[in-house]
Amino acid sequence: MRLTLVIIGLVLIFTAPLLIFGETFDVALSGDEAVARLRSYGHWTWAVAIGLIVADLVLPIPATAIMTALGIIYGPIVGGLMSGVASFLAGAIAYSATRLMGHRAAAYLVGEADLAKTHRFFERAGGFAVAFSRPLPLLPEVTACLAGLAEMKRRVFFTALAIGSIVTGFAFAAVGHFGASSPAMAVVVGAVIPIAVWPFARRLLKDDETAAGGESSER
Repeated sequence: MRLTLVIIGLVLIFTAPLLIFGETFDVALSGDEAVARLRSYGHWTWAVAIGLIVADLVLPIPATAIMTALGIIYGPIVGGLMSGVASFLAGAIAYSATRLMGHRAAAYLVGEADLAKTHRFFERAGGFAVAFSRPLPLLPEVTACLAGLAEMKRRVFFTALAIGSIVTGFAFAAVGHFGASSPAMAVVVGAVIPIAVWPFARRLLKDDETAAGGESSER
């Protein structure tokens, strides 16, 4: 029950700015308006765009619209890389903020039993959840916060975050560059490809851990 309340609380925290500001940011930072505003910053366009995507953690910024604009301005490769880096930074901040709370604070919030369940979930399927959530609305922030709360292994979290963020960044930048009429395909690509790639990444991580364990035992 306490875990459910924490999840509801996170959802409310991340949706509250939308209720406060309404569609102000969405109107100002979508479509041609977003491209024009970003281009007005000249050589600092990339920095402003990355900052806006990261700010989506606390403000109702249409992050995917900014990624699409980056694809129009910089092309699918450079724009995709910038978008991926920005998405990665946002996820890293959300994860680190709750992870820094420590086990005692996390247990106080959700209780030892629910915290143990959350930890087991992220041990078993956390990589899929983190990678899959990146192109979706609201879920990236909530998932990253819960991963930090559950003290998901850093190597696993950041690997999954990198996969999901980079694929999402390139998908939306490509939508902008090639002038696709709907971003729905970017959402599908950004969710499906990480799911397909993650099992291979997880195997590599396990192989590295096995090798490291073997080296330690030899010493």
